Amino acid sequence: MRDAPSPPEATARSAGSGPRLTAAIVASALFMQNLDSSAVATALPAMAQDLGEDPVRLGTAITAYLVALTVFIPVSGWVADRFGARRVFMAAIVVFTLASALCGRATGLAELVGARVLQGLGGAMMVPVGRLLLLRRVRKDELLSAMTWLTVPGLLGPITGPPLGGLVTEALGWRAIFYLNLPIGLVGLALVAWKIPAVPPGNPGPPDTKGLVLLGLALAFGMFGLETVGRGVLPASVPVVGLVLGLAFGVAALRHSRRAQRPALDLALLAIPTFNKAVLAGSLFRIGAGATPFLVPLVLQLGFGKGPAQSGLVSFATALGALAMKPLARPILRRFGFRTTLVGNAVLSAAGIAVCASFSAAWPLAAVFLVLALGGLARSLQFTALNTLAFSDVPQEKLSAATSFFGTAQQLAPALGVVLATASLEASAALAGRHALATADFAAGFVVAGLVALTAAPFFARLPADVAAEVAGRGRR
Repeated sequence: MRDAPSPPEATARSAGSGPRLTAAIVASALFMQNLDSSAVATALPAMAQDLGEDPVRLGTAITAYLVALTVFIPVSGWVADRFGARRVFMAAIVVFTLASALCGRATGLAELVGARVLQGLGGAMMVPVGRLLLLRRVRKDELLSAMTWLTVPGLLGPITGPPLGGLVTEALGWRAIFYLNLPIGLVGLALVAWKIPAVPPGNPGPPDTKGLVLLGLALAFGMFGLETVGRGVLPASVPVVGLVLGLAFGVAALRHSRRAQRPALDLALLAIPTFNKAVLAGSLFRIGAGATPFLVPLVLQLGFGKGPAQSGLVSFATALGALAMKPLARPILRRFGFRTTLVGNAVLSAAGIAVCASFSAAWPLAAVFLVLALGGLARSLQFTALNTLAFSDVPQEKLSAATSFFGTAQQLAPALGVVLATASLEASAALAGRHALATADFAAGFVVAGLVALTAAPFFARLPADVAAEVAGRGRR
């Protein structure tokens, strides 16, 4: 592993683009990946009709993408060290863009699933390697500003994807969703080549093949189970078997990681308090928050009878709130510090999720819009703080492993959030003796999601009062 930037890299850093420009370029690629993931779900019925497939079967295209995305993330750090982060990032953009073109040209389910797996491979390299490329170019006092830019794509993609996917599908057809990635990918590739200096390859040593295989199987079976459980896509026993196998391989991967010299999953990173809280407590918060984008469109459409377009536009309020927080995050963290912000904002965010339980058909859409916008504001601040805190104390030689670890946790948490929401809805309906969902079931889902997000607050409270003070701009510790 490279212990520090080489002299040529340091020179390029001073002469090249600043951290904000680098963050914006990386964020554009991440936005493309996040937007694609959510837009495809909206176009699924039109895709199924055009390809002559059952929409349920076609859902495997989404599952295949998410499984591939998750499985390949752990190896991304080693690949970036071995071949150079900029080179791998550019290759990932090329793979993702070409795979998008193949998706748009697919004439059957098998072609589409194969192209989506290739897309997942590209996305798996884009997300953590893009973050690694940025982290190696910023000082501690620049980290918060840079991470603010990177937080936005993750928030905007799931929110803007459904309405944009619906509009594009209606106006141009479902294939246009994939073709939109072509100009974005080409522009992103050109900007990376033009503005981001090359990072020389390192010598990370041989990969932990056994660890990668065990971890890959754990993630593959786990994500397959999470994405199919409770959806009625497969017999009920199949997702359960997937989850059990995922858990078994996960335990084996953890045991191997404790013994391996250079493990694929570096558990030693959890000894860093800031990384530990950002990953573990942060995942609790992300699970609760991850249920919200799933529940909001459902309650608006199934509970209140709103159309998809109207529902999408109301849901977009969360994205506006996230954008509004971007210039406010740094002053807030400088004023209150990471610990106070994370604890207080976890409470506010959890309340913002739980208050959605009071939504009813009598609520004016403007009031729903305002509640969702304020919720997006709070969650944006929390994600920015978590993404920054995670890497505030990680040494240079551990950055590759840390981005892979953190990326895997980030990918799993929203999937668990959807499972949490689905389980809450089904449990509420079952307890009330109903077969169909009612407004009260959605209310229960929001309350449960809020409570799960709230459980992160006590863990954040254990952080030192002056944690990451230099990163927050509050002076050196």
